Parts: sequence; C-alpha cells; structure tokens
Amino acid sequence: MLRALVLGAGFGGLELATSLSEALGDEVEVTLIDRGDSFVFGFSKLDLMFGRTSSEAVRLPYAEFAKPGVRMVRETVAAIDPRRQRVSTDRGEYEADALVVALGADYDMDATPGLAEGGNEFYSVAGAERLAQLLPTFTRGRAVVGVCGAPFKCPPAPSEAALLLHDYLVGRGVRRDCEISFVLPLPSPVPPSPETSQALLAAFAEREIEFLPGVRILSLDPGRGVAVLDNGGEMPYDLFLGVPRHRAPEVVIESGMTVEGYVPVDAKTLETRFPGVYAIGDVANVGVPKAGVFAEGAARVVAAELIARVRGGGGPEPYDGLGSCYVEFGAGQVGRVDVDFLSGPKPTGAFRPPSSALVAEKERFGASRRARWFGR
Repeated sequence: MLRALVLGAGFGGLELATSLSEALGDEVEVTLIDRGDSFVFGFSKLDLMFGRTSSEAVRLPYAEFAKPGVRMVRETVAAIDPRRQRVSTDRGEYEADALVVALGADYDMDATPGLAEGGNEFYSVAGAERLAQLLPTFTRGRAVVGVCGAPFKCPPAPSEAALLLHDYLVGRGVRRDCEISFVLPLPSPVPPSPETSQALLAAFAEREIEFLPGVRILSLDPGRGVAVLDNGGEMPYDLFLGVPRHRAPEVVIESGMTVEGYVPVDAKTLETRFPGVYAIGDVANVGVPKAGVFAEGAARVVAAELIARVRGGGGPEPYDGLGSCYVEFGAGQVGRVDVDFLSGPKPTGAFRPPSSALVAEKERFGASRRARWFGR
C-alpha cells in the first residue's frame, strides 16, 4: 500500500487526494494535513470584500471532505524532513512513501513597513472581512490598490479589485468624490497576454482609474497618509488596499527545501531535489503563476506518477503549464485569459473578452470543484 503524505488542503492538495482516492481506493493511504477548518476559493474574497456574499457562504468545511483511502487531519506542520520523508506536527509524527508539499505562500506583512498599521490587505479572508466593514465608511479621497511585491497569487486580482471598487463607489453614489490609483510592480496587468492587458488598460481609462506599472510599494507612512514607492516617489492615500509580499511558509524554509524563497522542482514532474518529495502550487517555483488552476494541474501530474508507482506502466505526461484565469471586469462582466507558460520560448496568453456567458462559466468552474471535492 502506498503511503502518501500531503501537506496543505488548497487546490493542489484537494485535487491530489481526490485523484489518488478515485484511482487507487484501498490501495493508497493518504494523509492530508491542514491547519485550517475550511477551504475558500480565492475569487470569493473579492465577493466578500464588496459585500456580495458572507464568510459563512464561502467556507467549505474540511469536515465534508470524505474520500476512500484519505484521512483528513487538522494539525499544524511544525517540521519537515525531506530526506526521510518525515513530518512533525503540533500533535504527532508522520512518515510516508511519497511526500507532497502544497502549503501555499504566506503573507509577509512585516516586509512592507506600515502596512499592518496603515493599510488593509484583501488577500486573506480576515482582511476581506475587515474591508467589508470599512468600505462603507469611505466616501471621499484617494483609494490606492497597491502591490507590495512579486510574485503574488492570482495576478489579475489587483486589477479586478480596482475595477470592482469603481463599481462599488458608483453604486453608493460617491465615485465623483473619490480617486482610484493602482500601483503594480509588473510592466502590465497580465504580461503573458498583451491583449488581456490592453483590455484592462482600456477599462481603467474608461473608469478614470490611474495605473502605475513597474512600481512597487516600499512602505506606508500612516501618519502622513502616503505610500512610499520604489521609484523614489510618494502617493497620498485615504484608503489603502494592499497585496502583501509573499513568501514560502517558515516551516518550508527551515526544512532546507527552498532556494530564493520557494521550492525548486523539476518542471516536468514537480519532484524536488529530494527523491520521492514533490512540491505543487504556490510554494513551488516551476515557472507558472501562483494560482489555483496551476496547482490543480500540477496535482494531477503528481497523482499520475504515484498511481503508476502502484499500478505499474509508464509515467505521466509532463506538466504542461496550461491554465485559464477568469478576470472580473466589473459591470457584471467576466473575461478569461488562457495562458501557456512552458511549451514555448516564452509565456503566451489568449484573451476572451468579457461577457455574461463567462460569468456563468466561472460559476460552473467553482461549482464543479465544490461537487468534486466536497460533494456539494
């Protein structure tokens, strides 16, 4: 019997455990460890922030994740020994024949001085909940959507936040009294897809959203109400909506698996330099964006490799680095960008313009995962 130990129950961990259960059933013993009590789609945080849903509605309890051959445990990973494929948690010790690290990326608030005291982040559920309470009090002044470092999860999300903030302020009748600025360290909103970037730039211009590309937020000065930029300038703000710096979880860094902050893996197999140890999703450095759909694709490759170890036969097809991201354009419209990061000399992306049809497609995307992983 294969013993697989999966750390982290996000897109990657849930898909990996589900795939192994479906293919191997009683021939596999999967232990899935996560410190949280529920899963939340990343795109739900924007809905939560703008009051379009509640935290209860977006949480999918891990208690509902029940698959043959899979044991879900709520524990905090305390130490990882990749050489021995051994893991310590706050409650016990685990060993495995295959270890998969899918712990995602943490938010490093301290890396941007003043962010914790003078800004608001919208990338966590708690941050989105705080903003849902704060946004109704914002009636005039400048709102800054600022990214504090790259790489960061879901590259289109800050653009979406700026566009949805415009809609929100229009709906409340205060948009004329408010400015919106968007500061991004990337050269364009979606670099692999110039067509998607141009569509977003047109949407910003139409809504009078100021866009500053290639600029990073260095720090906030809450006393003066300014954001300090890495180009030497400053930007006053009355409301700051931030994307914090990202980094691998401390327990992964302490394991010795990381290089320059993330875990390097074989781009085709997702295996680390430690035999039998894999890394998928945001914690890994494989040359694709930090987004759930890419973690899901990587999980299927690792699952196929482990299934082949049990059943025999050839190994899986190499990881293809393909994925599609939905982009909220506001006004009830959603676009889509289909990106290919690994097959050619450089990443490419094909754009599908915003439409109501893609709104429904995005809803089906979420519904299909809820059904597959949680039986809803």
